Amino acid sequence: MAADPYATLGLSRGATDDEIKKAYRKLAKELHPDRNRDNPKAADRFAQVTGAYDLLTDKDKRARFDRGEIDADGNPTSPFGYGAGRAGAGGARAGAGGFDFGTDASDFGDIFEGLFGRAGGGGGFTSGFGGRRGAAPPLKGADVAYRLRVPFADAAALTPQRITLKDGKSIQLKLPAGVETGTQMRLGGKGEPGPGGAGDALVTIEVQPHPFFGRDGDHVLLDLPVSLKEAVLGAKVKVPTVEGPVMLNVPAASSSGRVLRLKGRGFHRKDGGRGDQLVTLLVDLPAEDPALAAFAREWDDSGRNPRGGLGV
Repeated sequence: MAADPYATLGLSRGATDDEIKKAYRKLAKELHPDRNRDNPKAADRFAQVTGAYDLLTDKDKRARFDRGEIDADGNPTSPFGYGAGRAGAGGARAGAGGFDFGTDASDFGDIFEGLFGRAGGGGGFTSGFGGRRGAAPPLKGADVAYRLRVPFADAAALTPQRITLKDGKSIQLKLPAGVETGTQMRLGGKGEPGPGGAGDALVTIEVQPHPFFGRDGDHVLLDLPVSLKEAVLGAKVKVPTVEGPVMLNVPAASSSGRVLRLKGRGFHRKDGGRGDQLVTLLVDLPAEDPALAAFAREWDDSGRNPRGGLGV
């Protein structure tokens, strides 16, 4: 049986949704398998943390767990304290754009038959004390968990992603605004079949890092090298964005560290707006340029102290 989901995330039972999300993000970053390739225990702990997060962010399951109706694996609790189900987890990690999946399934028909005996003909069952009870409601199939790796630019632009479910069927998945690592999407009826209907597919998003883009909330960050001439005289330069290159006007006399803004080139927000791309200029000087060295020796800039703001 899994550990208490609150304890797994380091939370108390009264934790808010925001506290649960914050705790999961922190632990997921620390324990992610890609950051702990030499520590196999981290992968097990990562799976436990994700399982706890999945249960506590499902309002129905959380309420049932708090009332003692299900255990930390999501299995109904037995009337006499016995473990009431079986849990299995499996996974195969694919490359970029791939995902991991695992299942948790439970079958309680044999347990109830053994405890109460089966009534003939009517589909109900009788208690061991002679009283007849109504038929138990049919169980839904188990939910199936998937982890989908999404390229950074696709997450920012909300490019639909195609994934293959456990049954071999491929579907097109529309990403939600505000998507980030840890975002979970529920696909109704895409889980394991069961007498009460199919369970759901739970897709947890993992936004992959980018070689030169970064992220700050809804904003995309980019360090942009510019030549000395472009910085001094100003220029129009081509700049990459998550949706392709655009032209950017670099003002004259731009120093390294100056931040320019490309409006509406960031991540989509849940309110329908969109963040910006923040471009930080970095003046890139050539190595061992005789003409530039000669110019600097002749140029008199002694009347200005560029470090005056630092008190030196």
